[in-house]
Amino acid sequence: MTPTQERAKSKQVSQLAGLWPFLRPHRMLMVMALLALVLTAGVSLTMPLAVRRVVDTFSVEDGRILDWYFSAAMGIALLLAIGTALRYALVTRLGERVVTDIRKAVFARVMDMGPTFFERIMTGEVLSRITTDTTLILSVVGSSVSVALRNVLIFAGGLVLMLLTSAKLTGLVLLIVPAVVVPILTLGRKLRKLSRENQDWIAASSGTASEALTAVQTVQAFTHEKMTQRSFDDVSERSFGAARHRITTRAVMTAIVIFLVFAGVVGVLWIGARDVRAEMMSVGALVQFVIYSVMVAGSVAALSEIWGELQRAAGATERLVELLNAQDILQDADQPVTLPTPVSGAVTFENVSFTYPARPNTSALQGIDLQIKSGETVALVGPSGAGKSTIIQMILRFYDPDQGRITLDGVDLRDMARQDFRKHLSLVPQDPVIFAASAMENIRFGAPDATDATDAQVIQAAKAAAAHDFIMALPDGYDTYVGERGVMLSGGQKQRIAIARAILRDAPVLLLDEATSALDAESERAVQNAVDQLSQNRTTVIVAHRLATVKKADRIVVMDQGAIVAIGTHDSLVQEGGLYARLARLQFTDGAADLT
Repeated sequence: MTPTQERAKSKQVSQLAGLWPFLRPHRMLMVMALLALVLTAGVSLTMPLAVRRVVDTFSVEDGRILDWYFSAAMGIALLLAIGTALRYALVTRLGERVVTDIRKAVFARVMDMGPTFFERIMTGEVLSRITTDTTLILSVVGSSVSVALRNVLIFAGGLVLMLLTSAKLTGLVLLIVPAVVVPILTLGRKLRKLSRENQDWIAASSGTASEALTAVQTVQAFTHEKMTQRSFDDVSERSFGAARHRITTRAVMTAIVIFLVFAGVVGVLWIGARDVRAEMMSVGALVQFVIYSVMVAGSVAALSEIWGELQRAAGATERLVELLNAQDILQDADQPVTLPTPVSGAVTFENVSFTYPARPNTSALQGIDLQIKSGETVALVGPSGAGKSTIIQMILRFYDPDQGRITLDGVDLRDMARQDFRKHLSLVPQDPVIFAASAMENIRFGAPDATDATDAQVIQAAKAAAAHDFIMALPDGYDTYVGERGVMLSGGQKQRIAIARAILRDAPVLLLDEATSALDAESERAVQNAVDQLSQNRTTVIVAHRLATVKKADRIVVMDQGAIVAIGTHDSLVQEGGLYARLARLQFTDGAADLT
């Protein structure tokens, strides 16, 4: 299914009304720009009057009159220059301001969306909307709209002045209008469709490129460079094809309009020239009419050109408004409840069942009843797909349960604002996210305000996470830039940065999702000691496949196929037999017991 088919095909220029909420705060700037625009249009319309005076008085013996008209023309030119510069400055500033506000609003909206939203749309496509689509809007708001309004004023004013100059010739000119409007309306509808299709394919190519570049090492490891390039080339060529059709349609429309307009003007001028020979009008009047005709024709041609830009911007606005109006499945309560202070960190699952929206036929959790006491360390173990990481995501309220409820200190997560309770949680994910910044800033990101922590506190957290030594060995120590997604670091080093970040956060609830999976034996022991110390005064939930890391947990919860099958200590679960005992034999005896 193509991107065009996936979305609604409403492509009316009226979609530009979606920009009004961003224009409204800058009404004064708009008024000033409009006044400058009216000034330049008015001055432009007075110039043919001056030309007529010069032509009709050229043979007058008194040269002072001629000098006065030329001086007036110079004054008009100065006003036009000042007004045009002022209009450009105001309109361009307005465009930049509006587009900046749109980008900020779209980014803020997307940052608030839950994981379900990103299951339906590629990150690269969101970036395309924030960049490519807003660039189109900048072109329209910062240029095309003002040029269109100026041409509308010139068209209307020029038409009136043409009528005052010669009603007969003006009537003949108006006969051309229907011939010009018909192709604009007919080809305009097709152009709207092609413009939206072009933007959709641009977004698709951006998404494809983003996905490939994010996983470039995997692509290279599996020698799929050529296949990935072909995929990107295919999407890019489709984008070019849509652009080619759009350009062709717009070029045809422009050619038809310009030809019809100027052919009509030539015909009218021929009749006007005959009237001058018959002394039915002066040469100056004909020159004035000619200039107004050219101005009106030029404004019509410009409007037909700008119409295409407006249509493209309408499509871009529609796509951005889709993001701004997107509704997250997760919503904070209208009147959120606050947690009792101090937060103790007791977490309770009450008959929780859940199915991922993207996998509606597979249950991720089934009737989970689990009470995690304040200060308790609970480990979640089981085979892949058992629902362990889902438990972590539910505690963070990335998803809501289909049935049952989850509470923190007795308060339902759905009754609280997500930011209010998440600041009391600290996460170390299985695949740690490292930002394109220094090691110091990556660890400091764990602080509640991301700026609160001092350098000394960051270093202390790094030492606790066994990260200090390798950071000091980097070229610039803690100030070393670690590259996009931490490409300068090994997997284990990334993990220790993430653990230091969690230690710095010092939250009452610690969530460890395979936190030591990427560490070598020596680093794992050092980090495990840090985790043991860290978990003494807080509620800790550990997801682990390596059972050696959870033997000291207060309780071990064994999960399988989304359900809890056993709860106990390491020793009691081994004695009990069942799934945990089998996993323990596989890990601690290399499965020898199962092979005999």
